[in-house]
Amino acid sequence: MLNHRRRGRLAAVTTVTAAALALTSCGSGGTDGPASTAAEPVVVTVHTFGGGENFGYDKAAQAWNAAHPGIQIRYQNLTDRFEDVYLPQLLQRLQAGSGAADVVALDEGAMGLMKARPQFFTDLGQYGLGGRKADFPPAKWDNGVNAEGKLFALGTDIGGMTMCYRTDLFEKAGLPTDREEVGGLWPDWKSFMDVGRRFQAANPGKDAPRFLDGPNTLYNVILAQEAQRNGDITYIDTSNKLVIDTNPAVKTAFDTVRSFSEAGLTAKLASFTPPWNAAIKKGGFATMGCPAWMLGVVSGAAGEPGKGKWDVATVPGGAGNWGGSYLAVPRQSKHPKEAAEVVNYLTGKDGQIMAFQEAAAFPSSLPAQRDPAVGDLRNPFFNDAPTGRIFGASVENLQPVFLGEKHAQVKTAVEKILEGMDQGSVPYDQAWQRFLDAGVKAAG
Repeated sequence: MLNHRRRGRLAAVTTVTAAALALTSCGSGGTDGPASTAAEPVVVTVHTFGGGENFGYDKAAQAWNAAHPGIQIRYQNLTDRFEDVYLPQLLQRLQAGSGAADVVALDEGAMGLMKARPQFFTDLGQYGLGGRKADFPPAKWDNGVNAEGKLFALGTDIGGMTMCYRTDLFEKAGLPTDREEVGGLWPDWKSFMDVGRRFQAANPGKDAPRFLDGPNTLYNVILAQEAQRNGDITYIDTSNKLVIDTNPAVKTAFDTVRSFSEAGLTAKLASFTPPWNAAIKKGGFATMGCPAWMLGVVSGAAGEPGKGKWDVATVPGGAGNWGGSYLAVPRQSKHPKEAAEVVNYLTGKDGQIMAFQEAAAFPSSLPAQRDPAVGDLRNPFFNDAPTGRIFGASVENLQPVFLGEKHAQVKTAVEKILEGMDQGSVPYDQAWQRFLDAGVKAAG
């Protein structure tokens, strides 16, 4: 077992990409101008990440601004890449003490990192948000409590799992298109591969669509499932040891991805890149793993021409959770009270319902989950799929998976190896060792 303690400053802070540095910062914690006077509305900046329709806050922000002339939300989605763009940029701004927004979104994969740095964030409990505990599943709430026992973040969505698929491509390949029939084709991953071989046999050309998008979505779906069967951990265990080489969940996910890649079933695309987005729009592949929030990514990337061409079915191998995010208020904010009010609103029942309606971000708010506006919702882009019912069922028995402080860095590093293996730059027989080496290096 590799025994690398989580310690030291995050290396990613010093490796901010040029793209990240180029992103505009308009947070009120910066030095762009004087604080608002009493006669002016307080502007609360909210920064998020994600592709397509991302967090789905457009309508929620508009509704708030109409009802609160004295506190206005300025919402900006910075990038679709969290680990290697948004996160290093945010960490740099937090350490500098300026430049962060009043409200920042955090992916669950970075919560271990942020919980260990309480100096960066406002205690939301001092603004009354500690009373919201009963609104969330225990694990979602607990993940927003930092190393000092203070509430620093509240949950937004939760990533219950499905499989997205192109009905038009399935029909051309002679496969069923009804979501119940499609789900019945693949009770497990072996069956899923069998369907993939059938699809690829009907699309033999070099430029024909592939069955899967690439390694990333498949890997993350399987890793999330296998983690629940192997102690609810992935790369790092609850005693802060790196277990990437001994956790069966990691090896199973890696081996499955390798088998699909060697079988020629992937389009060799890295997630959240321009070619991947283009392939979603043009029909370059037929299936991809879809946690709830991914539906907003797909519909945003595909646009109106893709409406009705996509649907959702049950995922092979049972349920799982991939993703889900939080909102926090950096301590550098000049308007922490107003920012906390905005966090309370966006993570509350009404805010989360609007986000689900706009971007398919399934609520972690229990009152929102129980509301008919969520349970009865159908998604017109995905052939009127009953997404409220589908995702509601997918999160009923989810177990929390522990994600350590260095999770985001390790995830980024090892997935680069997966991408290289799938695209041919990393030989298959060397990929597992290079995968392990990359994980060890990233964990420091």
